[in-house]
Amino acid sequence: MIGIIAFIIALAGAWTLAYLGVGIVGWSLGILGFFAAAWLVGAIGWLGFMVAFVLFTPILAGLGTPGFRRQLLSARLFDWFKVVLPPMSETEREALEAGSPWWEAEMFSGAPDWQYLLNFQITKLTDEEQAFLDNETEKLCDMADEWQISHELKDMPPEVWRYLRENKFFAMLIPKEHGGLGFSSVAQSTVVAKIATGSLTVATTVMVPNSLGPGELLIRYGTPEQQKRWLPGLADGSEIPCFGLTGPEVGSDAGALPDRGIVCEGDYHGEHVLGMQLTFSKRWITLAPVATVIGLAFRLYDPDGLLGDANKTDYGITCALIAANEPGVTVGERHYPGAFMNGPVEGKDVFVPLDAIIGGRDKAGGGWRMLTECLSAGRGISLPALASAASKNAYRMTGAFARIRRQFKLPIGKFEGVQEKTARISGYNYKIEAARLLTASAVDHCTPAVATAMTKYHLTEWMRTAINDCMDVHGGRAVQRGPRNYVLPSYEAIPIGITVEGANILTRSLMIFGQGAIRCHPFVVKEMEAAARDDLNEFDTLLFSHLRHSVARGVRALTHGLTNAWSAHSPVDGVAAPYYRQLTRFSAALAICSDITLGTLGGGLKKKEMLSGRLGDVLSELYFGSATLKFFHDEGALEDDVDHLHYVMADCLHNIEQAFDGFLRNFPVKGLGVMMRIMTMPTGQHHHGPSDRLKNKLGTAIMEPSAFRDRLTAQTYIGHGEHHPTVRMEKAFNKLVEVEPIYDKFTRAIADGAVSGWNLSERLDSAVSKGILTETEAQSVREYDTLRFDAVLTDAFKSAYLSDPQNHGHIDTRTESRVA
Repeated sequence: MIGIIAFIIALAGAWTLAYLGVGIVGWSLGILGFFAAAWLVGAIGWLGFMVAFVLFTPILAGLGTPGFRRQLLSARLFDWFKVVLPPMSETEREALEAGSPWWEAEMFSGAPDWQYLLNFQITKLTDEEQAFLDNETEKLCDMADEWQISHELKDMPPEVWRYLRENKFFAMLIPKEHGGLGFSSVAQSTVVAKIATGSLTVATTVMVPNSLGPGELLIRYGTPEQQKRWLPGLADGSEIPCFGLTGPEVGSDAGALPDRGIVCEGDYHGEHVLGMQLTFSKRWITLAPVATVIGLAFRLYDPDGLLGDANKTDYGITCALIAANEPGVTVGERHYPGAFMNGPVEGKDVFVPLDAIIGGRDKAGGGWRMLTECLSAGRGISLPALASAASKNAYRMTGAFARIRRQFKLPIGKFEGVQEKTARISGYNYKIEAARLLTASAVDHCTPAVATAMTKYHLTEWMRTAINDCMDVHGGRAVQRGPRNYVLPSYEAIPIGITVEGANILTRSLMIFGQGAIRCHPFVVKEMEAAARDDLNEFDTLLFSHLRHSVARGVRALTHGLTNAWSAHSPVDGVAAPYYRQLTRFSAALAICSDITLGTLGGGLKKKEMLSGRLGDVLSELYFGSATLKFFHDEGALEDDVDHLHYVMADCLHNIEQAFDGFLRNFPVKGLGVMMRIMTMPTGQHHHGPSDRLKNKLGTAIMEPSAFRDRLTAQTYIGHGEHHPTVRMEKAFNKLVEVEPIYDKFTRAIADGAVSGWNLSERLDSAVSKGILTETEAQSVREYDTLRFDAVLTDAFKSAYLSDPQNHGHIDTRTESRVA
């Protein structure tokens, strides 16, 4: 019996030491202390104690002696590590090193510091930023008629271009000292999102100069002379920028840039100077057709050693800034992904001085680092803002339409098939706003490369899902083109968000986990650096810290899995507490699976894109789940938000388990896959997504006017004037809320045969004559039905308009509503 108790104590002690991640000293003291205690209580004799001492002391002493440990173990592992270390091109290395780890690194830690997240301050709009949103941005939305822009003019009207320039919409990120607005990342995101709810074309036009482009590159890397030369014009709108990166032969693989610059001497504005002869062909460049200044990415070559290094010819990717009117530059043609300006930029033998290189000649070859660092920040602002705008518009309009539109004498929003769609729109809207605010706020403090990549990828994908659901609910109302259709612009813009700033397929399969696993891991980057320096001593120290970390995360994952996360810590009480614990559990699971995967597959992980994508999905859901918990906490843990919290977290945890399941089933080393499944999901899968009951609740709530509805669609443009499409829907919705009890009484009377008549007017007269409705009630129903019919009506056009929309007026067909 004493032996059994001793075994249980030993197992519990070892489990505790592993869970806590103690080092060699802790293990030594624990093991020797256990055998000493066993001897003292009589569980073993003095001989047993001496045998244990003789067996364990050399092992523990050897592992605790760095010199012996390095010679016996670390040197061999060091050689193996350098072999399996993933080979990296220079562009891959610079992309990996761009930006900085942030909260996403906590997801790799296996023990997230939740208090840090809860204490992190979401950026609040200043009074100046809020005023700009309420005034200049609101007026811009009033001026921008998306149907006119996208289908009639295929460009913004001159007055809109002028207003954008005069009010510095292109200069939100430029600091005030250079003439810009100096807005925060959150403010830029919020402004772009609001514009997008009015006009996607205008929003796209505004977001590009405030994202990856000459302005940000100049601010970060430009010389004082370059900043003085270009920033004032970019700030006041007299200069319109574009940035040329992609081309016919290069998309996500920027290392394959065929565009070149050859260092040479030449004449420039009457002076003989050292410069570059540029030849380039760029495609899909937003604002190119109207740009006055062009940022370029190209490979710089110095075949004659004119830069001072006779042994260096290829300097690599370089960024330069040139005027669009330089001899040899061709701009002005357009692609047509939509009405926003997008087109090719070409140049042949364009000679410019070396000081055209952003940052000066010292930055020759530093372009890829510049681009990846700026893109790491920019992708967390603009495209998430478009996703937020689309989801908010889908949420507000779909809820209203689902209550107004009736089939089989019921609002379509009461059908469970519809509620499945509207609930998802609701949940995604909540999650998208949480992610947008957290990520943009992070960009105000650092450059969280992995977090912004996850945000860009997932928010544009969620936008696609939400808009598709919105289209499904609206049916024919959303299919017919015309100024009444508030859904179609977002639907048509989906492929743009999916494609630009990094194609979503490659972002998921290569970047999120591929970069995140290395960049965010507490030891891997340092181990790689030690290997690059051939520093065995440093590697030895890191290796055993890494092993201790891995053992701890494996034991934590198993412990939390066996207890269904009740052994994990939550920083709060209440409805959110179980979700903190579950995310902690899966954080530990991700940590140990990442270590085993990197240790087993090494550089081969690059070719296992589906495996990498699934682990990236786990990391992403951990990040967005924590963003949702942060949002719920910051909003005050309101009762109105609880159902949306439950929906998002149920979906998040289900997605995590599905991703883990797919990863483990397809892991190439089957035995390790089984072992990881035992550690991460020892009792199987428990999260099955939102319940039908929860979907019913969200599907009902989306149709109700509420403070929650207004809060979750705040900072959007609703529109003004009776002909604006969202105004039409809002007016009908608000009137229905007011008269619905009367309207329902009237429609029931029709169904029961209590009133007679062929059309609405006759039936209302019958209802009044029979005392079913009063005259006042009948008039309210007439007013609502007029608004209802106007809201669900679609546009119709004369053939002449369709063939020449600029010279023929739009025909808005109306007929009398004949049935209620």
